[in-house]
Amino acid sequence: MIQNLIIALLFLAAIAYLGRLVYQSFRAKSCATGCGKCGAIDVEKIAREIQSREIRPTP
Repeated sequence: MIQNLIIALLFLAAIAYLGRLVYQSFRAKSCATGCGKCGAIDVEKIAREIQSREIRPTP
């Protein structure tokens, strides 16, 4: 009886862990993978940097 209870608790813990991973992957807003290793990409900042680095032709 105790063995079945321990197995059931381990199974429920594993299901809760996997559910948490799935929830975080859908909830992540920093990047497409949701791994959390990279910061959010600021497209506007990158565009401003590119514009500031452009070489303008001299007349």
